[in-house]
Amino acid sequence: MARITFEDLEALDDDDFTEDNSEPMDEEEQDRLFSHWQSVASTHQVSIPPEMAAPIQQMARQSNAREPVPFVTLSRHEKLNETAYEERMYPAGKWACITKGEELYEQSISMAFMKLMRYICKENSAGRYLGMTVPVLNEIQISKDGKSFVRDILTAYYLPAEFQQDPPEPLDPDIVIVQREPVRVVTRVFFGTTTEETISRQISLLWELLGSTEDFLRDTYIVAVYENPGIPCRRNEIWFIRRDQ
Repeated sequence: MARITFEDLEALDDDDFTEDNSEPMDEEEQDRLFSHWQSVASTHQVSIPPEMAAPIQQMARQSNAREPVPFVTLSRHEKLNETAYEERMYPAGKWACITKGEELYEQSISMAFMKLMRYICKENSAGRYLGMTVPVLNEIQISKDGKSFVRDILTAYYLPAEFQQDPPEPLDPDIVIVQREPVRVVTRVFFGTTTEETISRQISLLWELLGSTEDFLRDTYIVAVYENPGIPCRRNEIWFIRRDQ
């Protein structure tokens, strides 16, 4: 059974976090929080091992301390007086990446971020908490017949500005530090859960808005995740990658 992901967790050990002025939770609060996450995880067909209790608690206390990935908005397109989609440029930068290929999309990203979370928390050459950035990216490849996702999903965590020049090395050999090139994308916000079904629907909706164009890749898409599933109507984005960067 797969485990929980960034969509479900981000944190570190209580003793490893600096600048945390919040009071520790009492036992009842801890149990209630862990039970909530177990319930959320079950909707993704994933499970949370007991040793994740401390990271979950820290995530709850540190939920607002997230560094945004830098970008520049190039244009914004409206429909019915609301933003339908926008075009952005993301600069080159260093990302910690891992690829997983479980039976379900949700399981792949779960297994991937469980490993990334350990890297973020302490399992790195610096032996310290690195800090959380958003969004975390899940890169999807479309099968040759165009009807389903390729099983392998790449999950990427942007290194905070403090570590961009000299990223701590992962202790887990499955995680690699990658210098990703600048990327120009069209993005559309959507809310709720991320499954192969819901993502496929969002891909179709954005193609409808863009119309007939060959400006964007058709075999690779990115799902950008901003919030954990404890939020009932959480924010995500679908990204289309422009061919000519």
